[in-house]
Parts: sequence; structure tokens; C-alpha cells
Amino acid sequence: MTKVDHYKTLGVPRDADTATITKAFRKLARKSHPDLNKDKGADARFKAVAEAYGVLKNPEKRAAYDNPPPPEHPGPRARQRTAQPDNDDLADLLAAFTRGAQGEAFGANSFGGRGRQAAPQTGRSHEHTVHLNLLDAHKGTTLRVSVPGATAADGSRSLDVTIPPGTASGQTLRLREQGEPGSFGGPAGDIYLHIALKPDPLFSVHGHDLHMPVALLPWQAVLGAEVEVPTLEGPVLLTVPAGTHTGRKLRLRARGLANRQGGRGDLYAVTHIDVPAVSSPAELALYRSLAEAAQAPPQHSAAEQPHSAFAA
Repeated sequence: MTKVDHYKTLGVPRDADTATITKAFRKLARKSHPDLNKDKGADARFKAVAEAYGVLKNPEKRAAYDNPPPPEHPGPRARQRTAQPDNDDLADLLAAFTRGAQGEAFGANSFGGRGRQAAPQTGRSHEHTVHLNLLDAHKGTTLRVSVPGATAADGSRSLDVTIPPGTASGQTLRLREQGEPGSFGGPAGDIYLHIALKPDPLFSVHGHDLHMPVALLPWQAVLGAEVEVPTLEGPVLLTVPAGTHTGRKLRLRARGLANRQGGRGDLYAVTHIDVPAVSSPAELALYRSLAEAAQAPPQHSAAEQPHSAFAA
């Protein structure tokens, strides 16, 4: 049988060192591996390259190949096994192929074994912002949102997302494994929903507390009154103490936003004095009388009149 020239197969000189042999093997194996090259004969070429590398890389096998025993020893010839590259070298090469092929895993290799499988990779996660009105954040709701990075042909899909009661602005909800699919058996990525509250025409949000402006007429501020104010559950009566000034905060306990622990914030009515437009002579006369009364010196009874030290 004609002896196969392993040096010629790898394209290296007979005095090539191990590093040169390994470099040549990797280059040729990459070109001829049947999982990457669908040409006829690729499988046979790869086996030849692997056989040559398995012989020339090993010093003992290479010495026996370079100096075969003399032919005058008769007897049954032991069947020569096809040399294969070391498992670690072939596995590393296959892993490199896998990375270059954008994550395509190899199955059984040309020698009947299995190459090293790439590690499971988690799919990519995506972030999305959801804008809620105040009442939905307070009571909770279910929204249909369009999220990116899914499997639909247009690159997005709709998800029905449950927003729990007490969700606050700035919170992030995690939808596990709703992102892009993983590879090599890895889990899908996640979707992170960032919560933002829409501006509300009545209330301003301070954590889980709410603030709202309340206009008082001058006599309500001076004398005290009960005024109707809005809340998340509907209007209620607010008691305004006598002598209330502009900027005073009147608290309605547990009338604010729900929180995730089952409690609630407070609602603060921030007062300001609303001076009405005067349109009639009678109203003007009343204001003049009020002004005169406020500016008049205090009156004293006869018993309270001061006595002069010089009285007769």
C-alpha cells in the first residue's frame, strides 16, 4: 500500500515544528470541515487533514512514521487505526467554528463523536416605558403594550401586562423571559417596563402623597368653613380652620396614592386666597365698612378711661 504523505497533506516541510504543524492543521480544517463546507469530498479532506495532524503532532507517532520498521518482518499486520487530533484541539476548533457561524451548534463530527457544544446563551433583554394616568397607577390595571425584540415578523408584538395597584412613577416591572429567544438552549431575555405617570390636571405627585390647590374666599379663610374638594375616590368635605392663610397645607389622611405594601399616602390641600371681583355698590360699601372697622382705634368704656394725675 502506498504510504500517505502527511507532510504534503498539511503542506508543511518535513522539518516543521509543532507550532507550524498546528497552524497548518487549523487553517486546512477550517476550510474543509463538512459542517462549513458543503462541497463533495470535504469530509474525506477533513479526515485526511485530521489524520495527518494526529500523526505529526505526537512525537512518538511522528518518529514511527518517519522511520517505519523494515519490511522483512513477516506476520499479520496490525490494522492501522486512523489517527485523529486530540479531543481538546478538535473541540477548541469546533468551538471557534461555532462562534464564527453565529451560534450554529455542531452535531456529530466526522469521527462519530460529538463536538463541544457552545454554552447556553440568554437572549437579549429590552426596555420599554409605559405611561400611566394617576388612577390606573393607584388602582392597578391591565394594559396592552407593544414590546420590541420578539418573534413577530415586524420585530415587535403585543403583550397584556398587569399593572399592580400602588405602582409608582420610576418603578420598573420585569417581565421574565419575554425578550428575545436564547440560543443553545438558553433562556429568553426579559422585558423591563419603566413606569412613568402622566401629568394630572388636579393633583401633583410627591412619592405616594398628593398635593392639590384649594381656593378660599376671604371670609372662608377668616371665619373658617367647610369646602368640597376632589379626591381619587370622589369629592369630600374639607374643614378649613378660621384664620387660614395662603400656602397652608391641610392634610386628608390616607387619601393619597396606594403603595405596594397595602398602605396609602396622604392628600394635602394647599390653600390660597381667591379675591372675588367686586361688581356692586353694596359689596363695595361692605368692604369699606370692613376696612374702617379694621383701621378704627379700640373703644374703651367709661370705667376703662385713663385718669390724669393732674385732675382736679
